Amino acid sequence: MEEKYFLNLKPSGETMKTYLKVIFNSEGEKTTSITDRLMSMGFEPLEGKNDYVYNWNNSNGAIKDAVKMADRIHSTLGGCRVYFSLETVED
Repeated sequence: MEEKYFLNLKPSGETMKTYLKVIFNSEGEKTTSITDRLMSMGFEPLEGKNDYVYNWNNSNGAIKDAVKMADRIHSTLGGCRVYFSLETVED
């Protein structure tokens, strides 16, 4: 992966969070299986408009770390017949 795709940004002392929404398919993996996979990556289930959250816990995460996380999610959920979307914000 080429570094030119990443912005050289770091959070300004605030905690970064990555929110994940998943669209399940009745022909795909069970919700519990997807949840187990995501929890093994450090995601926590949520109630509300987002399904899961990953707390970066002041790990000095950068935008490029969030992009790499998206690649890990893609690999983890590959073949599960789900769609996902991400939003990473400073909280």
